Amino acid sequence: MPDALQLIRTPFSAPDLARPVVTLRVDRLTLAKRLWRGTAADGAEFGFELPAPLRHGDTFHQTPASRYVVEQAPEPVVEISLDVAPSAAAGIGWAIGNLHLELQAEATRLLAADEPAVRQLLERLQVPFRPTTAIFRPGRFARGDKPTHELGASHKH
Repeated sequence: MPDALQLIRTPFSAPDLARPVVTLRVDRLTLAKRLWRGTAADGAEFGFELPAPLRHGDTFHQTPASRYVVEQAPEPVVEISLDVAPSAAAGIGWAIGNLHLELQAEATRLLAADEPAVRQLLERLQVPFRPTTAIFRPGRFARGDKPTHELGASHKH
């Protein structure tokens, strides 16, 4: 275990996946930052000055004995199953996005932060949902990140 704060400026580019993992668990909002501090499961302290935020599962440091991996903490979300009406996904996504809230779209479900506004909206639209916990990774566009390819004019209110 390092005695001093380790400063991390980039993710570890070629981690040895055979080394034992030490996790540093962090919430989604902290993980989205470029500048932050955290303590790994073994007590090692790290400071982060990154050009871009880390992602869940990234190796950010490695020692001869282990590699350090960032782990996003699960959080309360609402799950909307698309088993019954997958064609409703676009409308539900638009409605949640219109509240300027984030959404994670998967093949069989949508996830949104478990907030009163989301619950009220879904109840008003009579969309069934269930509260649960999950690692919430909303789509890139919800955070205003630029897409990797051009889609035309940007959306503004």
